[in-house]
Amino acid sequence: MPTTLDGQLVVAISSRALFDFEAENRVFEQNDDRAYMQLQLERLQQPAAAGVAFSLVQKLMRFNSAAQPRVEVVILSRNDPVSGMRVFRSAQHYGLSIERGVFTRGQPPWRYLRPLRANLFLSTHLSDVRAALEVGVPAAQVYPQSVHASDAHPNQVRIAFDGDAVLFSDEAERVYQAQGLNAFQQHEVSKASLPLPGGPFKPLLEALHRLQSAGTAQMRIRTALVTARSAPAHERAIRTLMNWNIEVDEALFLGGLPKGEFLREFEPDFFFDDQTGHIEHAARHVPSGHVASGVANAYSGAD
Repeated sequence: MPTTLDGQLVVAISSRALFDFEAENRVFEQNDDRAYMQLQLERLQQPAAAGVAFSLVQKLMRFNSAAQPRVEVVILSRNDPVSGMRVFRSAQHYGLSIERGVFTRGQPPWRYLRPLRANLFLSTHLSDVRAALEVGVPAAQVYPQSVHASDAHPNQVRIAFDGDAVLFSDEAERVYQAQGLNAFQQHEVSKASLPLPGGPFKPLLEALHRLQSAGTAQMRIRTALVTARSAPAHERAIRTLMNWNIEVDEALFLGGLPKGEFLREFEPDFFFDDQTGHIEHAARHVPSGHVASGVANAYSGAD
């Protein structure tokens, strides 16, 4: 019987999102990949430090058991195969049972997301994230300088999501951008009973819901909706989640207040938002990723 990842939550992640390779990357950015490869080879016995998304990956993998694999993590990296050896050794050092990896030596690796049927792609390369979102894979650009996750909740995977253009489509955001706050509020009140179309991260929320339902005695998932919406526009967001038969544990309707300090109190392993301004603020408090989707991220042709 052929090997399959069907039924598992598949997370594809770049090496720089999982591990702290910032010092090595500075060598790579000098357009000297040979020197980079040599440096990684020299440090082969030296485990890389944990990166921004390490806590998320480590906790998700705790849903696995010998009898029931539920989460598959695959390295999807612009690294070269030689440097890939250090990635795998670093994973082994931390007890991460990562067996699969794709190393493309500088070429965009996102095209391998489709055969992997990935539920999530985390990368430091914005162009790869954009390409992944275009083919329907939930993806975010990891900010390597983000604060790392708190270790206060070892038995919970905590994930926070923005609403519009992340969990939901950018339908309402387009009204706000074009006509302002009052028009946005009126639009959402008039459509309160009409569910919003799904956004790029709806499939991930659904996959997490399935993982939570499968459950383990040791690990749980706790989710939060953290949005700039406020009453009365809150109702459509809540009713949309009800229509999807998905519950979130916390909902923060902040009415435009900065999200960072609220996120710091929630202590997520990762936060996803489409607005770079929100992400740059949030990254000072929690691990954060930019979802380059929706009207706020209209592509100009250059990253």
